[in-house]
Amino acid sequence: MRHGISVAVSRVAPGVDFPIATLIINVLGSCLMGVLAETFVLRGAGDHPLRLFLTTGVLGGFTTFSTFSLDAVALYDRGEVAAAGFYVLASVVAALLSLVAGIAMARTFLGGGVS
Repeated sequence: MRHGISVAVSRVAPGVDFPIATLIINVLGSCLMGVLAETFVLRGAGDHPLRLFLTTGVLGGFTTFSTFSLDAVALYDRGEVAAAGFYVLASVVAALLSLVAGIAMARTFLGGGVS
């Protein structure tokens, strides 16, 4: 899935020398993490083995902190300090907001309420 998104982004934005695909992948993965984790909690299955497989295994393999780190350092090494800083800040803030949004979606659609 990660490769497919990277290919799609390179086709939509050819020649863009910014790690948009990794940013999208990590934000999307964070949202899905929120949805899955909260779904298991709301269903009373917070310790179910499938939860660990899906969150740590599948989503852990989909998102990629190592690629994020490499992309940030590559921007910095190319002298694009502002872009590197923006990328790090945008990745962290967007991923956290996306995770919170995923939790809220799970609560809304599964009747757990939003807090």
